[in-house]
Amino acid sequence: MSKIKLKSICAILCGKITLFLSKHILKGGSNFPGKIALKLDKSILKDISKNYSVILITGTNGKTTTTSMISNLLKENNLETITNETGANMLPGIVSCLIQNYKFKNSNKKYAVLEVDEANVKFITEYITPEYIAITNLFRDQLDRYGEVYTTLNKILEGIVKVPESTLLLNGDESLLGKLDVPNKKVYYGFYDSLNKDTTVDTNADAKFCKFCKAPYHYNFITYNHLGDFYCPNCGYKREELKYYLSSFDEITADYSKIKFNDTEFTITQSGIYNIYNALCAYSIAKELKINNDVIRASFDKQDSSFGRQEILNINGKSVKIILVKNPAGYNQALDLLSLNDFPYSCCFMLNDNYADGRDVSWIWDVYFEKLHDTKIKDIFISGTRMYDMAVRLKTANLNTNSFIIEEDYGKLTEKISQSCEDRVYILATYTAMINYRKYLYSNGYIKKLW
Repeated sequence: MSKIKLKSICAILCGKITLFLSKHILKGGSNFPGKIALKLDKSILKDISKNYSVILITGTNGKTTTTSMISNLLKENNLETITNETGANMLPGIVSCLIQNYKFKNSNKKYAVLEVDEANVKFITEYITPEYIAITNLFRDQLDRYGEVYTTLNKILEGIVKVPESTLLLNGDESLLGKLDVPNKKVYYGFYDSLNKDTTVDTNADAKFCKFCKAPYHYNFITYNHLGDFYCPNCGYKREELKYYLSSFDEITADYSKIKFNDTEFTITQSGIYNIYNALCAYSIAKELKINNDVIRASFDKQDSSFGRQEILNINGKSVKIILVKNPAGYNQALDLLSLNDFPYSCCFMLNDNYADGRDVSWIWDVYFEKLHDTKIKDIFISGTRMYDMAVRLKTANLNTNSFIIEEDYGKLTEKISQSCEDRVYILATYTAMINYRKYLYSNGYIKKLW
């Protein structure tokens, strides 16, 4: 047995032990086992990913939900599948996932559906050649870490250039993803219809100018932010031909959507245009793998919301839906979802500025909170480490300050939510706010599964 093999075995065993201790004693730490394993063997990923056909999902918004949808589709088709379901999407978290599922004597071919942070793609493709790499979209996010959207794209491309054999599954409505200068096979998905009848891109949209000649894009239609059927009237650059597409909207509600993909009807149990994009990406992967529509439909019908992605909880009789929000594009989509309500509701806005959220919270001024005027919002709860910044933003949006309930303590916040005047409550929370509040809810019995 070679020295490298012995080192790998040692790293795997230490990772498994650390994983057990993290899960049963620390009640968390999904990255820590991977960090331990990488200290012992920096190339451990190459060994523990053998026998897997890897599907990698990256992009700004929708990674976790899309990963879950693809994983569930493969399982519904009776394919052995693993995934990093906790959303631990950096190198140590992915190593932890693969170590957790590693079996020394199992050589069966199986799938690994992995959500990967945009800046970590290059670390994964150093050791793994995915069968597919799906890119959902590119929006401004964590400005102190990524900067503008072109920086994010370049970080992803640093990983793609290492694996020219991988097929790229790309959101065709994302103008930044057209005509990529890489040799990989490219497959595009997108919308042939839109609920948004506006063809003028919003002032705060992220990629408004042609990436080749810098002229402003024109649109046949916009879905949201800068996504849509774009074209440049100056140089002729336009949306790529779509292989997989949304052909029509049949029914859109605050709880579900009925749509057609390639003229076949499906029900998406998670509401919002952004979740239709997520489902379309998952559908595209499924069709690439020759999975039939009946299996796809059955999987979509069973798709649960979890881990802060429209997760529904019962808090002392109140139906509470947690929605992760982390940048202007995603936040505006969440507000569009609230606008679908034709009944009164209450809402909690939780804003943190930890590293995983992005230290710079100025992005909340690009969120169109003013649209809440047209909804029947009642109690307005505000929490998080930057709750006063959020309160100021909501006040300037001319929301009723008499309805503001500002509370940092999770226990008192939960008590006040349970006393809300409405039975339906939404929680819009940034990443660490969502994580920390879920930990509190778990420790107090409101959530059965933390990770």
